[in-house]
Amino acid sequence: MCKSKMGVNASEPTRTRSRPSQSQGRHHSSRRSPSTSTTGTTTTTGTSSSSNSNKTAASSSSAASRTSLASLRESLPENPHIYDVSEIRAATNNFLAHRLSSSSSKASWRCNLRGKEVVVFQRKFRRRIAKDELKDRLSDICRSHHGSIINLLGASVSGSGGGDHIYLVYEHVNGASLADCLRNSKNPNFTVLSNWASRIQIATDLAHGLDYIHNKTGLKIENLVHNHIKSSAVIVTEPDYNARICHFGTAQLCGETNETTSERDGHGSRFEGVRGYMSPEFQASGIATRESDVFAFGVVMLELISGEEPLKYRYDKATGDFERTSVIETAKAVIDGGGDGDTEGRLRRWVDRRLGDSFPVTVVEKLTRLALECVVEDPVNRPEMGRVAGKISQLYLESEKWAANMKRPTDITVSYAPR
Repeated sequence: MCKSKMGVNASEPTRTRSRPSQSQGRHHSSRRSPSTSTTGTTTTTGTSSSSNSNKTAASSSSAASRTSLASLRESLPENPHIYDVSEIRAATNNFLAHRLSSSSSKASWRCNLRGKEVVVFQRKFRRRIAKDELKDRLSDICRSHHGSIINLLGASVSGSGGGDHIYLVYEHVNGASLADCLRNSKNPNFTVLSNWASRIQIATDLAHGLDYIHNKTGLKIENLVHNHIKSSAVIVTEPDYNARICHFGTAQLCGETNETTSERDGHGSRFEGVRGYMSPEFQASGIATRESDVFAFGVVMLELISGEEPLKYRYDKATGDFERTSVIETAKAVIDGGGDGDTEGRLRRWVDRRLGDSFPVTVVEKLTRLALECVVEDPVNRPEMGRVAGKISQLYLESEKWAANMKRPTDITVSYAPR
């Protein structure tokens, strides 16, 4: 359940909302080296004094150099941790305590490892990866940092010879999933995302985070994809309702990207997806691509605007059957349907009612149309994430202008006395 106060991870500085054009990457500051004060000893010859001064200066320079190198080393992204399974067993009380979720193929625990609060995800290998290749991929992914992505700290492989499971260790971030923020079964009329500013902030963070994964990591891994984009895999943090993407690197480390389809067919593996987020080509082939990521992102955007689930089932009393409707279908009906020219009226009825009428209709319509571009059936016609992130940045700025214009003036007084 999403509470009104979600908190921010104590290990991170409090983040303030910034314009999307600014860099969202993580920066490290070097510590200033302490100043050194030395007092020379007076001698009878100037040569000896000069020599002592040179030695003192050289010593100070050497100390400053060592301090500078140490600061630089600390400022670099740390190497990935290779955890022993026994460490994870001890931290989770043999996988019985601190459990967050469990299923036949995956489970997760919140615990403390090597002095850090972390979340451990258990995943099955979908395709065997050579040990050296696995280490290289882990090293690359752990060195990728972005303000909209939850960092991978390390991993552990169970069993000998690679085992069947991999344990992925991510930093813990205080917050609630976007799915829980949007849909609270115990109190459906409440949401912490009750204003448009919080929702366009989340849209901006997600767009830039996924654009970073697709285009800006600089990693050697070709066709880097996420493959787990969904509202339950996005953590929303207070106070500024920033969004951070979970599970970055899972697809590459678990063999879900499947560069060679022959291996998949030979082992009879099936790649898991979440109903409502899977693109048509992913359902047919099980192969994750950047285009399938874009499709899932478009679905999350429609969720963010409407507050509805990707798929919803309604019981039809007349037929006695359950009818399935998708958020994609309802969004298309709002934008394209009707033929009465009342797009604004349909939008106001479709947008999450908990926002009231307090949202810029023009911006919402543009974001809905952009999301529908992301979920077209033909993957070739879907936009690339760099273009999507750029457009959402513009909508963020338009939303700021709308909010500024909506503010009431405070320097006007009203008097009812006769003039």
